[in-house]
Amino acid sequence: MLFSLILAAVLSQTQPGVADLAPAFGNTLLSTYPDGRTARMWLQEHGRYEGRGRRGGASSGVWSVRNGEVCFGQRRPIWSPRSFCTPIVRGGVGTKWTARAVTGETIQVELVAGR
Repeated sequence: MLFSLILAAVLSQTQPGVADLAPAFGNTLLSTYPDGRTARMWLQEHGRYEGRGRRGGASSGVWSVRNGEVCFGQRRPIWSPRSFCTPIVRGGVGTKWTARAVTGETIQVELVAGR
C-alpha cells in the first residue's frame, strides 16, 4: 500500500520543481499520523522511493514532478495503477508542515537529517 508520506505546498512566485526536492535526497521524510504512529520515506534522485509505513510494512515505487506537485506511484509490495500527488514544500532539514495523507487523514510531516 502506498503509505502517505507527502510534501505540502509553500506559497511562492514560481512553480516548484525537482530542484526543490533536493533537500530530501539523503534524508528522511517522517510523517506522523493522528494515532501517533509514524511512517518514513526516502527519495532517490532518479525518480525512485522506498518507504516504511506506519504499520511497519515496506513499500517502494517511483516519483515524478507534475504541475508543481510530487506524484508517487507504488510498485511494491503491490503495484498500483494510480498515483498520489501532493504539492511540493520548499525547505531544508527541520522543515515541518501539515499535509493530507492518501487516506484523507491530516498528518504532520518533517524532513529529518539522515536515513
